[in-house]
Amino acid sequence: MGDLMKGDLVRHERFGIGHVEDTSGFGEKQNCTVFFPRIEKQTVVAAPELSLFSEAETTAYELVKLAARELFQEELPAIELGSRWQGGEMILKPGDAGLASKSVPIETFWHKIVMVRDRLRVMEQQINTHKGLSDAEKVDLQQYITRIYGSLTTFNVLFRDKKDHFIGQKGEA
Repeated sequence: MGDLMKGDLVRHERFGIGHVEDTSGFGEKQNCTVFFPRIEKQTVVAAPELSLFSEAETTAYELVKLAARELFQEELPAIELGSRWQGGEMILKPGDAGLASKSVPIETFWHKIVMVRDRLRVMEQQINTHKGLSDAEKVDLQQYITRIYGSLTTFNVLFRDKKDHFIGQKGEA
């Protein structure tokens, strides 16, 4: 295998599929900074630990990624922040008065909450369609997700529309 270049799609035995973001050195001594989406992390890896995607694999990967992006954008409705919170900030005050407070724009915090919600929904879909899980295992995992939604109901005050609220087990709120 020749030297890897920035932008190459690669496979690592432990981290899975990634793309090269930077390189240093050459040949057997080449190191690559690779972003691995599965672990959501950039890692420096010795080039010999990586295998380069073929042209056909790269094309297939890009097509699947494009299709997934289009599906994701089509299916997710716009979830709006309640108007009274727009332009606001969340302030975290430590118990020790000698320590500084932390301020976060509410839109940044809102984005994180919506991302958690969307990822939970994707996980639900993956559990429900997983071929290796029995129905009983799917029900058990689904109950954990329902409890997670219940834990997140505190943030319902941020949603503009009630239909977008987190809903846990009935009786929790």
